[in-house]
Amino acid sequence: MMRLFWITMLVLAGGLVLLVVNHDAGTVMGVGHDSFASMIQLGALALVVGAGVVFSRTSWGHGAKMIGGWLLVFLVFIGGYQYRYELQDVANRVTVGLVPGSPLSMSFSGDDAVVRLDMLANGHFGARALVDGVSVDFIVDTGATSTVLSAEDARRVGIDPSTLDYGVPISTANGVTRAARATVDMIGVGSIERRRLPVLVAAPGTLGQSLLGMNFIGTLSGFDVRRDVMILRD
Repeated sequence: MMRLFWITMLVLAGGLVLLVVNHDAGTVMGVGHDSFASMIQLGALALVVGAGVVFSRTSWGHGAKMIGGWLLVFLVFIGGYQYRYELQDVANRVTVGLVPGSPLSMSFSGDDAVVRLDMLANGHFGARALVDGVSVDFIVDTGATSTVLSAEDARRVGIDPSTLDYGVPISTANGVTRAARATVDMIGVGSIERRRLPVLVAAPGTLGQSLLGMNFIGTLSGFDVRRDVMILRD
């Protein structure tokens, strides 16, 4: 019976983690958050009822412990689900501390998306973004007109650099070089996303890190820098 108890605890904990991690997506394995949570709650309640049936066939002391254990499981899950937004915020802050450049999505009143970026050790603001589902590390460059992918990052997101026409001059830290025009389906920085965004792909060997330029930053309602923190507002 104890083995079943701990298996159930693991399943419920896993369900809670899925709800927190997939909060922004709105679904868990194709099921809406509320429906998924209801399924797990009903499952936990069924276990409590089942434990009650078993309780009726066992000694009072052993049965009472069993019922108490299942009720604890049920209450822990309900409490975790009710505080899922706070748990997600904690998880995001831990990620920001462990992975430089990780964006922190912040929740305020209203529907506007707000993302915080921390300054990197090199003095630049970094943004770990999703480009067509692939994680790419950018340097935020408000002096760059366009978002520029390095050839290596372009290859990772599904663009073949060898097929491009490098006819666009761009300035980099190493001087003037050439880039090619391309389009990505989606760039997301935290909870801020842009679809079908034109980008430039730097010629192979000319750009060490991708740049998040003003064709992304300029679409925001605003951004500001306070010492070592940059706030993006959608």
